Amino acid sequence: MNSTDLSVLKLAVQWLKAEHQVAVATVVQTWGSAPRPAGSWLAIRQDGQIAGSVSGGCVEDDLIRRVQTEILTRDTPDMVVYGVSQEEAARFGIPCGGTLRLLIEPKPDLATLEKLLDSISSHQITRRIVDISTGKSTLENGNQNDAFSCDDKTMRTSYGPRWRMVIIGAGQLSLYTTDFALASDFEVIVIDPREEYAEGIARDDVKFIKGMPDDVLLELGIDARTAVIALTHDPKLDDMALMEALKSPAFYVGALGNKINTQKRKERLLEFDISKEQVEKLHGPVGLRIGALTPPEIAISIMAEVIAIKYGITHPR
Repeated sequence: MNSTDLSVLKLAVQWLKAEHQVAVATVVQTWGSAPRPAGSWLAIRQDGQIAGSVSGGCVEDDLIRRVQTEILTRDTPDMVVYGVSQEEAARFGIPCGGTLRLLIEPKPDLATLEKLLDSISSHQITRRIVDISTGKSTLENGNQNDAFSCDDKTMRTSYGPRWRMVIIGAGQLSLYTTDFALASDFEVIVIDPREEYAEGIARDDVKFIKGMPDDVLLELGIDARTAVIALTHDPKLDDMALMEALKSPAFYVGALGNKINTQKRKERLLEFDISKEQVEKLHGPVGLRIGALTPPEIAISIMAEVIAIKYGITHPR
């Protein structure tokens, strides 16, 4: 779940707890050019306050009016379509004649949304199933291969924790990599036990943990939506982190170092309780080969490779 939709969920829960009337709109289908993909959320309060978006601002004003005057008085979900004709597309500002189909839930269940938020916070992938005829929603365990679906009877949406990047080391390269990871909507955690690096990473948008990398990784619980990148260039710290990361379900594990150092690292790791198959998961030298020399350029190459692997795209190194 990206940070935008997560903030929508948090605000919807907050508003419902404060006993506001709230409707939740979900993009269920798009045709042509549409700014927001299927599954995107928008929460609308009875006074017109909104969180999130479903069109990038094209239809929100009309949707707020519909919710306030028609939909909030209903007990069951309503399907709303914008931009069926070229005339309507032009009227609502949907680019390139795009069409947007939305499911509006006028009375989302607070307990279900709270449970969903708890599951996401616990790094669990959860599937929400909405009965369109009744508006009742239920939750079940999901997996990262679940696809969004909606028919005349049921909407099924999978919600997972944000993609997460764990960086070992708080040096200059880590700071640049952190900036690009945050811009790419990753939650970022930096681990470094060294006292001299603690001040440099003191910032509100990053979680800094001063501890031994292997111990901290075990405490965090690395899942399949986590990338682990070792950037200290200190084998005592990097190798300890890699020993745990390579045994985890992390979708990406990388380490700084040239080809010779990477091969030596793999040989060292094989001396511990790690299989050859696990060791071969290591991306090293870390990042795509784009001729990067400076810390910002290397950080870009790292993020490019992480994003490629995230979406199942392989690149020649």
